[in-house]
Amino acid sequence: MAISLSSADIAIILVSLGIVLSVGIWATRRKISTAQDYFVASGRLPWWMIGTAFVSTSVSSEQIVGTVGIAYEHGMGIANWEWWSLPCYAVLIAVFIPIYLKNRITTVPELLTRRFSPACGAVYSYVMLFAYVLVFMVPVLYGGALTFSDLTGVHFHIVLWTMVLLVAAYSVKGGLLSVMWTDAVQCVMLMGGGVILYFVALHQIPGGWSAMTAASPERFHLYHPIDDPIAPFAGLIAGSLGLFIFYQATNQVMVQRIFGARSTWDAILGIIFAGFINFLRPLVTCFLGFIVFHWIMVMHQADKLATQDLTFPFALRVFASSWGLRGIILMGFLAAVMSTLSALSNSTSTIFSLDVYKRFIAPNADDKHVVRMGRMAALASLLIAALVAPVVSNWGIFRYFQQGVTYLSTPFVPAILLGLFWKRTTKEGALAGLISGLIIQALVVVVDYMAGWHLHWLYLGCIGEMLVFVVVIAVSLMTPAPAQEVWEPFLWKPSLLTALTSAPDRPWYKRLSLWFAVYACIFFGLYWWFW
Repeated sequence: MAISLSSADIAIILVSLGIVLSVGIWATRRKISTAQDYFVASGRLPWWMIGTAFVSTSVSSEQIVGTVGIAYEHGMGIANWEWWSLPCYAVLIAVFIPIYLKNRITTVPELLTRRFSPACGAVYSYVMLFAYVLVFMVPVLYGGALTFSDLTGVHFHIVLWTMVLLVAAYSVKGGLLSVMWTDAVQCVMLMGGGVILYFVALHQIPGGWSAMTAASPERFHLYHPIDDPIAPFAGLIAGSLGLFIFYQATNQVMVQRIFGARSTWDAILGIIFAGFINFLRPLVTCFLGFIVFHWIMVMHQADKLATQDLTFPFALRVFASSWGLRGIILMGFLAAVMSTLSALSNSTSTIFSLDVYKRFIAPNADDKHVVRMGRMAALASLLIAALVAPVVSNWGIFRYFQQGVTYLSTPFVPAILLGLFWKRTTKEGALAGLISGLIIQALVVVVDYMAGWHLHWLYLGCIGEMLVFVVVIAVSLMTPAPAQEVWEPFLWKPSLLTALTSAPDRPWYKRLSLWFAVYACIFFGLYWWFW
């Protein structure tokens, strides 16, 4: 049942959309004269912009709608997807950022090309072009359109295509800098709206948080056993070896923000800043599901939901009834959708233009032509995703996204990690792992199904990755070792950690080690408290 929007709600949504579009268009005022300007903002991004963009890109409709829904069904274990950032961020900060920026990398395929071969870079490019449009972007569009349509009564396809046009209005023309500026604004909107809704909803539960934990104590633990069907903690550890490192450290749509950093210090502090913001993310994406569960299952104020993906719309309909509040929260939701869509379309255009078009189709094309092709690719990605989006209704948003990303990450993490830590890794070994990885992962899934094991997708992903590690190592040992000038620039060394502990030109309160230590203490404190 659609909710009614007051004139204040509508005004808030329209004004907020106007602000986002104005900021995005304003960010394009500077003439884009080179491909570096368009795709990586010519290394001008400060730490606060990197941090807010890192969060707003990863929190979207599939995150809000899907995770709130899965939290309604299964409890706090799903909050691990929001809080379990320290291990991945530590690897990103200590290993990947120094290597990326030292070698002036602009795309992940460029890293694979320079460390191994153009063929390795091409595999990443083609797989991720497919993934960004059909695995990442599709559930974002579907979840956003489904929720807004369900809440307002506006037809699903009208909402869907309106979002596409709004995102295209600023991201296609302005490139990464326009996306980053709007991401910063949208991060404030989505976090602000989500936190407000959480506290308004919690206020309507007699006894608040304490009452919910007392009524269903088994639902309020981060640790879930090894056979839990949704959030086994052992699966989380397994995912840290591959999926989470892939998503945070080798995923173009995330690390493109790092490639545009104005310094290593800004890149690292930006990631730490994102970690602090992540501590608030369950209030936006998970805890609302606990409130809906208590309202329905304990207080018996409504019938059980037909599907978990309706949890967020239900919460907004029931708990956000005061003047203008629905407009604020809906705008935060739209901001989450738009920020992720703009980031995905921008990364798709970057990979296509620099690693496919420029490298294989038109190597002599000038920057003006490459940027034009990038804009066309960005627009095409949005259009294709919008056409495919209705298919998600057959899956469920959370599973569609999580399983898709897990299985697609299988080939890349073993090849990249071995390339950075083992100088003996050869281009033949990396290519063998990249090509066989998806086949190996598909076989692992088929064997699991036929054997009737029904292992969690994180376990299946980890098994696939371990097998790919074996393939890369075995083939590397059977082929000639690479020349020193090939592996040396990309080999990780402990000396690269210097950037974390030394900042002679900065005061003590700008020390990276200080802020990372504070971040780590809060992280361990949360896991101790909610274990």
